[in-house]
Amino acid sequence: MSTLATILQDEISTATLQKGLYAIAACTLIGAAAYAGYKAAEPETKHLPSHRHPESNEQIEKVLEALRLDDDDKLRVIMQSLEREMELGLSPATHPTADVKMFATYVRSTADGSETGQVLALDLGGTNFRVLLVDLLPQSKVELTSKIFVIPQSIMLGEGSYLFRHLADCLMEFMNKENLNKPGVRYPLGFTFSFPCKQEGLASARLSTWTKGFTCSGVVNEDVVKMLQVAIDEKNINVQCVALVNDTVGTLMACAYKDPNTEIGLILGTGTNACYMEKLDRVGTWDGDYNDPKQVIINMEWGAFGNNHRLNHIRTKYDEEVDLSSVNPGKQIFEKMISGMYMGEIVRLIMLDLIHQNLLFIGKCNGSEDFKTPLFTRGGFYTKYVSSVEMDEGIGFSNTRRVLEDIGIRNPSYDDCAIVQHICKIVSKRAARLAGAGLAVLINRINKPNVTVGVDGSLYRYHPRFKRNMEKCMQNLVSKNIKFLLQLSNDGSGIGAALTVAAAEALSNQEKTKRSYPLSDDGSGKGAGLIAVVASRYLQQLSQSTSTLHNHNNEKVPTQFQKHLSTLQSPM
Repeated sequence: MSTLATILQDEISTATLQKGLYAIAACTLIGAAAYAGYKAAEPETKHLPSHRHPESNEQIEKVLEALRLDDDDKLRVIMQSLEREMELGLSPATHPTADVKMFATYVRSTADGSETGQVLALDLGGTNFRVLLVDLLPQSKVELTSKIFVIPQSIMLGEGSYLFRHLADCLMEFMNKENLNKPGVRYPLGFTFSFPCKQEGLASARLSTWTKGFTCSGVVNEDVVKMLQVAIDEKNINVQCVALVNDTVGTLMACAYKDPNTEIGLILGTGTNACYMEKLDRVGTWDGDYNDPKQVIINMEWGAFGNNHRLNHIRTKYDEEVDLSSVNPGKQIFEKMISGMYMGEIVRLIMLDLIHQNLLFIGKCNGSEDFKTPLFTRGGFYTKYVSSVEMDEGIGFSNTRRVLEDIGIRNPSYDDCAIVQHICKIVSKRAARLAGAGLAVLINRINKPNVTVGVDGSLYRYHPRFKRNMEKCMQNLVSKNIKFLLQLSNDGSGIGAALTVAAAEALSNQEKTKRSYPLSDDGSGKGAGLIAVVASRYLQQLSQSTSTLHNHNNEKVPTQFQKHLSTLQSPM
């Protein structure tokens, strides 16, 4: 009996032992499977290469290599191509099909600082526009009163007549606020219109093409000054538009008011364009007189450089994507590689490419909700972010972290921040070097011992390295016998227009004595005002404007300006 009990007890122990072993084995297998699954799903962060110096990472540099323009010889090829395009625009035989249009502006001299008076100006160059009252005071001082108005997108994309009616409504609001609607007084106005135009006189210009997101119908090939005046007259506003100026011309004029060596105007903002003072014997399209001074400011419209594929050798897949998704594919190729409207989008596309290659924001863009963030939205990375990121110094990356969080990246790593800043630097440096190469062409062409470039625009004004990168590039491309200076032109699109008017008057009278006109001083707005005075210099050519100024509804011109008009109408 005891033997049987012993046997049974041994069998029970064996069975229990076997079950225990089976359980241990099962747990081991389950644990191993769970661990294997966890490791398979775990981001491979431990094996990622460090990007603390992203310029030394071969994979990242391979992506960015196509955006580098560090070779001066490559820039010289671009300069030669640009100068050939300029000649095509200046020749009457090739001008109609030229991409760089090289429009003569009919502005032939700059203000000398003796101008005084008051003028209205209207500055249209983007989604906002300004109405200005510009006062030119003795000793080259300027006072400016202005108001900014918004242009709704529905108007930007609608019928052209609605756009000009909107401008007239805002002009009337400004004049009522400033108590300028005085009975019997008709005010002259300078119009800064910052779009490609074929200018036919100081107060006549036909739109060649819309840019900067505008697509208003019924305006291309029409006289924009006439369309504005029709809208003004419909509202019975006591204003006569007597001159039109591009913002680049206004920038040049405003800077020349302070620095007589100014020969070039440059805009680096939402868009980009340049103008410069050219000798008349080089302007084959010139249809005016050849009296002194034998020069005229040329509005290049250089944003269209490359429309004929001349820049294809430096364009990247990111440039092509930006172009295809724009409102004007195949147009403004040079502008799309430089200006503020497109720079942020180029950076965004590069970031998406690095994400796809698992080189950026690893493990931070996996959820479906992530694809609804600004990072994955066209236009979601603003050009102002580029400036903000490049302002970061040291290892803190406070600006960069804030920007990345704004576009939907939570808790960006140090490496993420370093890579994004590196991308921004590469893209903005390319833009600065392209702009610098373009300026070098103009400075060498002018070929004077000292040349000042008046520059305006948000990209140039707010980006921390843009000017420095331009100057460094230009030092190797500008002739060694020429000294150049980049000078910020304050509000060129306002003051400059006013100063253009004043300069034309001075040219008309061939005097250096002080004058009183209804003008002002600010760049675009001030420029428009000065242009209004310059326009009066050509009143004999602008008979319609003259007749309107003196006879329209028996209204009077402001006293100071009336004296000036009678001087212009007297035999020369």
